Amino acid sequence: MDSSDSVKLRLDLAYDGTDFHGWARQVPKEGEPELRTVQQVLEDTLTMVLREPIQLTVAGRTDAGVHARGQVAHFSVGKQALAQRTIDGDPSRLVRRLARLLPDDIRVQRCGVVPEEFDARFSALRRHYVYRVSADPAGALPTRARDTAHWPKPVDLAKMQAAADVLVGLHDFAALCKAKPNATTVRDLEVFQWHDVSTAEEPLLYEAHVSADAFCWSMVRSLVGTCLTVGEGRRDTGFVAGLLTMDKRCSEVPVAPAHGLSLVGVDYPADSDLQARAEATRGLRTLP
Repeated sequence: MDSSDSVKLRLDLAYDGTDFHGWARQVPKEGEPELRTVQQVLEDTLTMVLREPIQLTVAGRTDAGVHARGQVAHFSVGKQALAQRTIDGDPSRLVRRLARLLPDDIRVQRCGVVPEEFDARFSALRRHYVYRVSADPAGALPTRARDTAHWPKPVDLAKMQAAADVLVGLHDFAALCKAKPNATTVRDLEVFQWHDVSTAEEPLLYEAHVSADAFCWSMVRSLVGTCLTVGEGRRDTGFVAGLLTMDKRCSEVPVAPAHGLSLVGVDYPADSDLQARAEATRGLRTLP
């Protein structure tokens, strides 16, 4: 589609990942139905509304069971199609229409025009995640069971934070990532902070707040799992430091359950810096 005939739109969205097979659309095997994914549901609904094929690019491709309340995606649509399907071509009008058509576990919060240089994935400066976990022997509250993991052993918050502190910085996180061909595992982990958010209703409840320029596959859940093993006394900070010297996935690193994880925000630069940021992100990151 010629960019002069189209407009690029940004979606800010939230979803409960429990009943999805992750974000990414998956090609079904012959004779089998298509798996339900966030991308599939959104693209099909937008295609029906705008009456032209829509393809989404997302800031972070979440795994099956992972939630989002600050996800960002973009797509391009013909100016004529947008004008015909909205009042005065105002994309914000799509929010109300999508609310009527989308299932209860997806919500489009905002829709607006962005510069052609905007790329939801490559223009991002950093992603923010929160991991919510209960160490209460009784488990999470039933009303929060879909977004709160259960760690069945007592943990020490100070030890978990000590482990997290070791991991902050620019490192090769190969030991804590599932490998992808020709993909770097060098990441700048900017924030890894544990908080005790216990209440009378929810004792022994903790949140990990994690921010980085980008994350590789299963990295956040591996970071959390590593800290939890230190918190329960099974590992120490020496083990954590050793992970940063490895060049492949470590089988001793537990991956925390998916449903405790939520993508809560994505940061972008000013419009004037979008293209430069995308070009820098596409480059292969290495350690100094």
